[in-house]
Parts: sequence; C-alpha cells; structure tokens
Amino acid sequence: MHTLVFATNNAHKAREVEQILGPGFEIKTLKDIGCLEEIEETEATLEGNALLKARYVKEKYGYDCFSEDTGLEVEALDGAPGVHTARYAGEDRSAEANMALLLKNLEGKASRRGRFRTIIALTFGGKETLLEGICMGNITSQKQGLSGFGYDPIFIPEGFDQTFAELGDDVKNQISHRGIATEKFRKLLLAEEGTF
Repeated sequence: MHTLVFATNNAHKAREVEQILGPGFEIKTLKDIGCLEEIEETEATLEGNALLKARYVKEKYGYDCFSEDTGLEVEALDGAPGVHTARYAGEDRSAEANMALLLKNLEGKASRRGRFRTIIALTFGGKETLLEGICMGNITSQKQGLSGFGYDPIFIPEGFDQTFAELGDDVKNQISHRGIATEKFRKLLLAEEGTF
C-alpha cells in the first residue's frame, strides 16, 4: 500500500483522487498529518498555488507530498474565475454563491464555453513535477443535478448533454480535468514504483 500526502482538507477531492488512483494507494489529508493551519494560496497561477502547497508540507512537516489547484476558466469572462475559482463570490468559499455569481456574470453573453483546468504538483525525492488536466465544456443557465461538488451542477463537459452533477462520480472521474491529471499522476507513480 502506497501512502501519499495530499495537501488538502477537502474530503471530496481526497476521495475523488483515491477513487481514481484505485487500490494500492492510501491518501492522507493535511488533517491526517496534523497540519491544521490554512495554507494561503497567494500565487497568481494554478501552477504557483499547487507548488506552494506541496512545498509547504515538505518544508514544515517533512513529507513528500502532492497538491492540486483547479480553476474554471470561462471564455466570455476573460478566463475568470480562474485562480479565484473557490473564492469567486467571497472568502467563505460558498459553492452556491460562486455558481450564482458566475451565472449572473454570464447573463447576455453569447458564448458559454469554458474549461476546467487542474494542475497537480508533486514534491518527491528532491524533485518537483507538474501535471495538467483539462476538460472543455459549457456553462448551463441554471443548476442541474445533485451529485458532485463545487461548480458541477452548472458545467456540461464537451461531448455530453448532462452536467458533472448529473453524470455521477464514475463517469465524471473518467473524463474530468482532475481525472485526467490524476491518471497522469497514477502512471507516474506506477513508473516510479518501489521509490514511494
């Protein structure tokens, strides 16, 4: 069993990554290693924030670690919310408020195209690695579906006619930005087997 520290306290994300990685991998969160402080995401890019969190855990707690940062980038809003995706409507990170603000800001816009982009940063053995996953799609005009989290009820991935929240975890994990990045991560881990 490979134990990996994921620089997050988001139980949804941790469970999603553990499901995608499959048997043989156990994910520990920040809480599991006793890191109770908030790691401030102060960088201007997803890549910068992902590296910042992974480096923080390595430097303060000594664990090799992986971290991710995800942004929803909407064409008609010049790439917003982007790096501010989780805090789009304010510091309380309310998914409901974030979705409401995004839908309001898209009113009257001709294009509803957007993409989710996930960056995974890994610190291991003195090396740093970045992996990227992208899922193209469209923003709905109202919420649809009950599963998932975050913006899932208003994002329809390209090639589908249902939102992430309607497709369910099994389908979402195969096609999502996080699924794509995590599959690259899984292949990297398997290639490095014996060193983790």
